[in-house]
Amino acid sequence: MNKTLITGATGFVGGAVVRRLLTEHEFHGVTVAVRKDGLHWPEKVTQQIVGGLDAFTDWSSAVRGISAVLHCAARAHLMVDTSESPVDEFRRINVQGTLNLARQAAVSGARRFLFISSIGVNGAETFQQPFTDRDQAAPHSPYAVSKYEAELGLRALAAETGMEVVIIRPPLVYGPQAPGNFGSLMRWLQRGVPLPLGAIHNQRSLVALDNLVDLIVTCLTHPAAANQTFLVSDGEDVSTTELLRRMGKAMNRPARLVPVPAGLLTQVAALVGKRDMAQRLCGSLQVDIQKTRQLLGWKPPLSLDQGLKKAAEGLAP
Repeated sequence: MNKTLITGATGFVGGAVVRRLLTEHEFHGVTVAVRKDGLHWPEKVTQQIVGGLDAFTDWSSAVRGISAVLHCAARAHLMVDTSESPVDEFRRINVQGTLNLARQAAVSGARRFLFISSIGVNGAETFQQPFTDRDQAAPHSPYAVSKYEAELGLRALAAETGMEVVIIRPPLVYGPQAPGNFGSLMRWLQRGVPLPLGAIHNQRSLVALDNLVDLIVTCLTHPAAANQTFLVSDGEDVSTTELLRRMGKAMNRPARLVPVPAGLLTQVAALVGKRDMAQRLCGSLQVDIQKTRQLLGWKPPLSLDQGLKKAAEGLAP
């Protein structure tokens, strides 16, 4: 019996996985771990209230009878972090909280633990070669450091307990009502706002929400996924300029792009404290998904244009 516990089930990725698993006949039970009551779930979903995510969370009821855990919950990257020690706060939730859950799941007899990590573990930018899972880790932010440390702890726990660990490192995830920079760009295009991004010649990998969910569902049961790390994308890399044009096409709205040189954009962004945002818009970040394709026999169900069309359909009028 494939009974799956999902953390972060109210989030962008976790919620989409819940909806997908309810349509999959081989999964016979979905349990969602939430911080508080008050949410309505479909009849086939069991809710477990666990409170916060840290080293002291009691997961005993949530993991009882579970065969696989999908851990999406995390303290995410924040544009403005007001905590006294961001690294310590990321570690408290993303490292200590993750390993506490994983250990209790292993003790309870869970067969597999699937961890949603981040391509930030590989680094912030690629230059001549795309990232692979074999690259030396180079986490570039407190968030990415915490994800990498959680990966290390999970691998050690797998060796100790025999519970299979699967790690997925996605790049930017987009889809209907996507948060973050992608959602902002779509809303700016929808309003016809001119953007100074008409001369960006980088290359970026992205992954449509449906493609990521499809890989997650595959990794929950595929025998070859055990104790592996996978990178994921749509399989087509684009420049920021080309992405915006294709986003506009998906929305049936012309992208109003002003050709400002990337170097000038980066300099101006640095002056106003937006260097990281400029790097994400102007720098390259490519991932190699050859291993994911070959080892799992997996391919992205949606093309980039199909993914953008679905994202556009989710925009409020």
